[in-house]
Amino acid sequence: MKYISTRGQAPELGFEEVMLTGLASDGGLYVPKKLPQFSVNDIRCLKGLDYPALAVEIIRPFVDGFLSEERLVQIVEQAYSPFRHKAVAPMVQLDSNEWVMELFHGPTLAFKDFALQLLGPLVNEALERRSEKAVILGATSGDTGSAAIEGCRACEHVDIFIMHPHNRVSEVQRRQMTTVIADNVHNIALEGSFDDCQALVKASFADQSFLEDGRRLIAVNSINWARIMAQIVYYFHAALSLGAPERELSFSVPTGNFGDIFAGYIARGMGLPIKQLIVATNSNNILHRFFANNSYTQQQLLPTLSPSMDIMISSNFERLLFNIQDRDGKKLKALMDKFDSTGSIAINPDRWKLARNVFVSDDSSDEDVISTIRQVFDDCGGYLLDPHTAIGVKAARACRADKSTPVVTLATAHPLKFPEPVIRAGLQEPPLPSWLADLHKRPEHYDVLANDKTVLHDYIRQTLAL
Repeated sequence: MKYISTRGQAPELGFEEVMLTGLASDGGLYVPKKLPQFSVNDIRCLKGLDYPALAVEIIRPFVDGFLSEERLVQIVEQAYSPFRHKAVAPMVQLDSNEWVMELFHGPTLAFKDFALQLLGPLVNEALERRSEKAVILGATSGDTGSAAIEGCRACEHVDIFIMHPHNRVSEVQRRQMTTVIADNVHNIALEGSFDDCQALVKASFADQSFLEDGRRLIAVNSINWARIMAQIVYYFHAALSLGAPERELSFSVPTGNFGDIFAGYIARGMGLPIKQLIVATNSNNILHRFFANNSYTQQQLLPTLSPSMDIMISSNFERLLFNIQDRDGKKLKALMDKFDSTGSIAINPDRWKLARNVFVSDDSSDEDVISTIRQVFDDCGGYLLDPHTAIGVKAARACRADKSTPVVTLATAHPLKFPEPVIRAGLQEPPLPSWLADLHKRPEHYDVLANDKTVLHDYIRQTLAL
């Protein structure tokens, strides 16, 4: 399989190079040149597979030419073996034709584990073949960082630097990152927002001259296609559980960076019978404003009770715009250049209506989050949602077109990671599991840095020299 850049000027690459490159040389994001297609009969034949076996079937065409079948099976089975639920992504029913898919049974209790437990071994495999070392540089609004560290800490060919916005992630999220003490793990608290962290990552990929000894930068954020690829699998998993391919279903996805829901869009493009993709946002609702009013306009970032979605610039949104702009790299680049210079874009109304055939959206205030957590707890036998999943449940109920069609909300994190909204809903804070019981007593290590590219690059260079 070949991959092309959304901006049309970078060379076509195979999977290995795309995974190691992350951001394309023209500033765009890589997408498959052509999606693999699964017929109704192909999907029917996937019924009954356990999660790792299903993942192999879905991932195989995307990594064609990189891994043998035997090695792919080994890596996938290794990636999902640490998950603490045998189903890996179990389904929980809230109401008639209303479901939650729990994506928080991995090592760091968040959906990012599905991709990053796989990405680490894939990267290590590629670097080992090349006898290379690399630097992973990532930005996190809370969950990506710990999942990336967990997935990559054992990778002997990698040093990993993760930036989180200082004092803007939950304590559990921070400690899951900063209590991992390893020679190749480096945590940075950046004095700024997640968008500032993400901007520094993109600037660093554009100018890698600060790296020495032939090292390269690798992205673990969802700009890396391998992240999207791994997330496609659980859409197939949910659909097969609820009657696909004979039955359509819809998904509600809490989203800030648009990566998780874009994976659903790709699954639909591969042949999965998805009726609606519901974009669920918090008060930082740039995506909701686009799908509701064709206005993708940057506003001031607000801190909320759902901090993993406190994002104003959704990096994966470019991938969708590329598709609905007829995959024209020049048109897409002009659009993104306009957004960079003005902070606001709208697209051709016909193109916007095309997107609206698939996507609908909703936003939630902090008050909505608290209310939904309490309502579901009372109505569903004490079932507890994290704030991001609560946003997804509210959006599912507000936007579903047809109650005869099953709707699945992606439960993106365990509620113990975000105790404040649970307590404000009048409920008891969920306890840490036994294997994390001493988290608040573990020693932490991280460095606070100014929001400055030179400061960051000097820090990375000096750290690698130690």
